[in-house]
Amino acid sequence: MTNRDIDDDVRARVAAIDWTAAAAAIAAGGFATVPGFMTAADCAALIALDGEEARFRTRVEMARHGFGEGSYGYLAEPLPALVAAMRAALYPPLAKIADAMMAELGRPYRYPPSLAAFRKRCRAEGQTKATPLLLRYGAGGYNRLHQDVYGPLAFPLQGTVLLSRPGQDFDGGAFLLTETMPRQQSRGEAVALDRGELIIFAGGDRPVPGRRGPRRARMRHGVATVTRGARHTLGLIFHDAA
Repeated sequence: MTNRDIDDDVRARVAAIDWTAAAAAIAAGGFATVPGFMTAADCAALIALDGEEARFRTRVEMARHGFGEGSYGYLAEPLPALVAAMRAALYPPLAKIADAMMAELGRPYRYPPSLAAFRKRCRAEGQTKATPLLLRYGAGGYNRLHQDVYGPLAFPLQGTVLLSRPGQDFDGGAFLLTETMPRQQSRGEAVALDRGELIIFAGGDRPVPGRRGPRRARMRHGVATVTRGARHTLGLIFHDAA
């Protein structure tokens, strides 16, 4: 397929998402899932990139930094056509949800309608490095709860696609989300994804209904321990890094 074919195909996949339902799910629980967003062939192609060092701008061994057990690599530009197409096509509907979140939180910031325009704002803040990444975990691997913040400008939503087959390629390794609100104990979710399934989630603060109006909840995400095999994922972060 040509890059134009890939762009058209991904835009069609994004257009097929029920964005009203996705927005409602994010508002209710902080995340929404899209089963079958990527094909088995897509997933295999991205896993295969993990062995091509020239495709990455940097690699991180998580244990070295206390992040967990596993590794990840930030993809170098130009990004793989499929990844670039997904990032560009998902951003506009997510920007509308992000604007609604900011309005509920009483924050004046609004997001540009296109990824290109948002990345221009990132460059103005000194954030110039693309942030999509491939992650891999072996048996015993996990990712501590965290937020992906790379500078003063951060987009409040991000996505992850599971590339491996649960129950065949690996066991364990549920996607984790926690929500912490002022003067309350944290609440957690463990989400079991299937191969090719996209999860869209709040990566920072999100509004949660309260008796006196929306309250701010601080979101963190991670990965539970992989008990067998190898787990690969694609991470889609929309703000760039300094």
